[in-house]
Amino acid sequence: MKTLQLLNLGSEILKKNKISSHLIDSEIILSKILNTSREKLLTKQSKVNYKNIAKFKNQIARRSQYEPIAYILKTKEFMGSDFFVDKKSLIPRPETELLIEPIMKIFKNKSLFFLEIGIGSGCIILSILNHLKHSHGIGIDVCKKTLKNSKINMKKFKLENKCKLFHKSVDELCGIKFDLVVSNPPYIIKRDIKRLSNDIKRFEPTLALDGGNDGLDVIKKVIYKSISVLKLNGILAIEIGHGQYKAVRNLLIANNFKEKFVIKDFENNIRCIFSTLLKK
Repeated sequence: MKTLQLLNLGSEILKKNKISSHLIDSEIILSKILNTSREKLLTKQSKVNYKNIAKFKNQIARRSQYEPIAYILKTKEFMGSDFFVDKKSLIPRPETELLIEPIMKIFKNKSLFFLEIGIGSGCIILSILNHLKHSHGIGIDVCKKTLKNSKINMKKFKLENKCKLFHKSVDELCGIKFDLVVSNPPYIIKRDIKRLSNDIKRFEPTLALDGGNDGLDVIKKVIYKSISVLKLNGILAIEIGHGQYKAVRNLLIANNFKEKFVIKDFENNIRCIFSTLLKK
């Protein structure tokens, strides 16, 4: 069977199972299996061996059950690098890159010591360390399973000397002060999780999505605990959900934070809030 025939076969199977991205998904899966670019795949026809045909059909079958492409291929591109991901950690989103870009500008050529609360795959902490030469960071997560993924990525990018990852909550940190606390905490309202797409609600870890009855449970904890670990005038950078800005801003003000600036996402919603700690 040739590449174009396989692409069409995969696309048709996914289309029948109501996968809207059926064509591009088929292309991504086959290009990964054949270790070639999608462009070459579409312009240069070649025969595919039996082993790769079987692998392709298997992965198409998984995708037809709504399993995310990132979990099938065990990789997701983020900030120009490929991160290992599987069902133990949330899939990195393009919107989260908006959280990192201002940090790179603020701390460029500076010595940065920072904390990430809830590291997941490690895409945030490791991207910061990758891009800021003089940075060092500590990452913590309450889920022991997801730490396995972040440690795989830490070793992949050879950042062991700049990064320490721990299975613990922020409550357990004491005697350490940071220039920056960064977090993309769970912020989905509990009752809304069942309304999410099948890709997300069936496969991504609920612990990394569930923000409680108002979506603010973990955000509140991050803000409150940041008071004790941030240096005076230290920066708290946090990603929030749609429609949460006013509530989070009020929480920040009540805890002696001053808003520095906000970042809007691709749909013009406030996605990230940067604030400074004024006093304790």
